[in-house]
Amino acid sequence: MIRVLVVDDDFMVAGIHARFVEKTDGFTVVGAARNGEEALRLVEAPGANNNAIALVNGVEFQDGTIDVDVAGLPAAGSNEAARGFVGVAFRSTVHAGAYDCFYIRPTNGRADDQLRRNHSTQYVSEPDFPWQKLRAEAPGVYESYADLETGAWTHLKIEVSGVRARLFVNGAAQPALIVNDLKRGATRGQVGLWIGAGTEAYFKDLRVTSK
Repeated sequence: MIRVLVVDDDFMVAGIHARFVEKTDGFTVVGAARNGEEALRLVEAPGANNNAIALVNGVEFQDGTIDVDVAGLPAAGSNEAARGFVGVAFRSTVHAGAYDCFYIRPTNGRADDQLRRNHSTQYVSEPDFPWQKLRAEAPGVYESYADLETGAWTHLKIEVSGVRARLFVNGAAQPALIVNDLKRGATRGQVGLWIGAGTEAYFKDLRVTSK
């Protein structure tokens, strides 16, 4: 089950992070500092062990760009499969029953194993196309390498147009990952801040620009 917490867009714009604390049974959002900067911190509640999304209220998105700075690392007490999964969902339904998403696996970016490095970035389309299905049916097509550092601020830029989307990492001129067949088609919906199981993540400077 996806845990969903709705975050008002004014909260992100006004920068009043320290005043915001809210919990659900599987998800915690709290204002926090990361390397001396104000940020939105997302962690799972104890025992949740699942993906979670903080949806941004009042923002309808179909085509355009999404920019955000993220930092992800395995949460305290997480198992060895944790990678610090952190990313952005887009075109989400109201309760995140369906959405497209780009995310990164920060601990893979500088791993000694090349195959792990090749799994640094990921596209998924929930609920019908999770990473396991995409990797099994189209190996290497919906994930790629990017140089990532665990726990460091990483800039993500997502460009979306129709059924195509591109993920840019840390200001690179060329995309790290290209998807030419978004699985839900040319839909419209909300933007969400996304974390995977066993993750502690930070977000700042979210900007959504619609065409």
